[in-house]
Amino acid sequence: MILSHILRYCGEIKQITERFGDSIDAFRNDFAYRHACTMCILQIGELSARLTDDFKQVYDGMPWKNIKAMRNIFVHDYNNLNIDTTWDTIKENIPMLSAYCSDILNQYKVLEQPALEIDYAKKDEDDLEL
Repeated sequence: MILSHILRYCGEIKQITERFGDSIDAFRNDFAYRHACTMCILQIGELSARLTDDFKQVYDGMPWKNIKAMRNIFVHDYNNLNIDTTWDTIKENIPMLSAYCSDILNQYKVLEQPALEIDYAKKDEDDLEL
């Protein structure tokens, strides 16, 4: 599912920030750090473009168009990348996106659980609980 892949990239961004140092100075001064995070953000944008319009209308708590737009900036204008904006995305928007996608997936997990089966033949009417 697309959301599972988005969650994986959100998790990778978290791991990358833990590995390289959770500071904007480390991000600003290490091209490998920037490249690793921006590649994940680029992939998130690519995946968000695959979500259906119906999905985006129902789950409108994320700015899906902006997520795709950031991907386009990373692809077409990477040399003019705004480091501060990217860092804000990593620290603020990615955790919100991760939580949002997790909530949606958890809703579906609940719906996919099998229903509790009751053998009504073995129960008296007095035993049935509603």
